[in-house]
Amino acid sequence: MLAAAALSHIRPTPYTPLLLLFLKQSQTRAFIPANLMVQTRRSTRAAAAPAPAPAPAPLPSSITLTSSDSHLLAESSKRRRADHSNELESESGTAVVATKKPARKKQKKLKTEDGHGEASTEGFPVRISNPWKIGAHVSAAGGVENAVRNAAMVGASAFALFVKSQRKWDSPPFSTENVDAFKRRMQEFRYSSKHVLPHGSYLVNLGNPDEEKRQKSFNCFLDDLQRCEQLGLELYNFHPGSTVGQATKDESIALIAECINNAHKATKYITIVIENMAGSGNVIGSQFSELYEIIDLVDDKARVGVCLDTCHMFAAGYNISTKDGWNATLSAFDTEVGLSYLKGMHLNDSKAGLGSKKDRHENIGLGHIGISTFRHIVSDPRTQDIPLILETPTFEATEIWAKEIAALNSLSMVDDGEVTETVTEKELSLVGEITSLVRSHAANKAGKASKTKTSMGRARKRDVTEDQDHDSDCA
Repeated sequence: MLAAAALSHIRPTPYTPLLLLFLKQSQTRAFIPANLMVQTRRSTRAAAAPAPAPAPAPLPSSITLTSSDSHLLAESSKRRRADHSNELESESGTAVVATKKPARKKQKKLKTEDGHGEASTEGFPVRISNPWKIGAHVSAAGGVENAVRNAAMVGASAFALFVKSQRKWDSPPFSTENVDAFKRRMQEFRYSSKHVLPHGSYLVNLGNPDEEKRQKSFNCFLDDLQRCEQLGLELYNFHPGSTVGQATKDESIALIAECINNAHKATKYITIVIENMAGSGNVIGSQFSELYEIIDLVDDKARVGVCLDTCHMFAAGYNISTKDGWNATLSAFDTEVGLSYLKGMHLNDSKAGLGSKKDRHENIGLGHIGISTFRHIVSDPRTQDIPLILETPTFEATEIWAKEIAALNSLSMVDDGEVTETVTEKELSLVGEITSLVRSHAANKAGKASKTKTSMGRARKRDVTEDQDHDSDCA
């Protein structure tokens, strides 16, 4: 009783039950010696310290355990396991704490010559050898180096990416690890820098007559270019800009060219690629003549080029839906701009009709352009050895891109000169496969969106005033 009363004033430790048991069995109940009090306090401090406490000394062999004592020991042992469940004894006698981690599925490693490893590429689509370099705009989430692997995952022989967030003015700089990993993967997956077409930020407008806003755009634009050179890339694609209704097209075109000239001076070798546009509002670049006017004002013409987007061409009024229409359009481009400036293409079908001026991308063969047009494009020698990039909807399922890339590679094997305008059985079959995938994943995504909308309904109602204010600010 005295021992229990004395110990009631001491902070309990995992070894307190053992102490009680020792006192009971040795008949030492009249008092607690001072040295035992000190030892108990030391045990208390050790239990509270980060380092694991030493194992308790073995009980004397003369001790006989009662049933209540056995229960006491079991409880003490249970507490020790809870506090030190991962404590191990090393060979030298030093305690080592091992943190438990959830089991991970082991992945095979693809060893490379420089000793680095990559996750297994087992199950990746086979990348065929093809003079038409067909790919997609893949994600760089989690690190710019991931874009290379994501391209290989869909069987792409070319790819596009954002080198930073396309909807933010500023992003953290690349780490040395990011840059090294990107370059290493480019070698491992055998991609050429001339077949990579990074895409510029959607915020940039180099044609804005407001000097402060244009400078902000230029800083973002230049940062992208410098990131591309860090990665060893050769091309950079961007939307030329808009007059925003406050300047003439000629004035904005001159501003765009001035920005390109300044960017060339601040970079080493990157080629700036201007994308043609659909023609809505005050946007510049829907007509080939406007692209030429920008290039004409650029000092270093060896470092400027054009990317032709099929959806944008069609929406701007260039009828590429037939073989004759495609040939006439590319001939017009050659006359007004020059085929030597064609550095890449975006392959997108169009949800909107000819001349609609609406930029609405559709999956290959499912829109107004039609799959036969893409057969003409990917069998035309004039489009060889440049990045041909899909920007079609995926509904968060990249297997759609894998199917479209496989379909386009298949069409490139056709001798286009011997095929009429009639859609072939092969093309109908490919469209059917793409349609089936698109419908399945579109329905799946719609179902997820519906569930999310339902679960967020109450929260949205509570925040309706805040949302309205935000929308007002954006407007």
